[in-house]
Amino acid sequence: MKRFLGAEGNSGEAMGLEQKWIYNVISATDNYGEIFDRNLGMGSPLKIERGINALWNAGGLMYAPPVR
Repeated sequence: MKRFLGAEGNSGEAMGLEQKWIYNVISATDNYGEIFDRNLGMGSPLKIERGINALWNAGGLMYAPPVR
């Protein structure tokens, strides 16, 4: 997780990006659940339930594999 967020190493260097590039992306856009809720879900005028877009432990298909 530290490597992914830029606290260790420099994973973005090979792509020409700054060290904390993914941290900056997440800080600016939120995570998937927050984006869905704001634009499609209960926080929007559409009020669409997540359904299969929910996390696996909430009855959906969303599963994040481990980052190594």
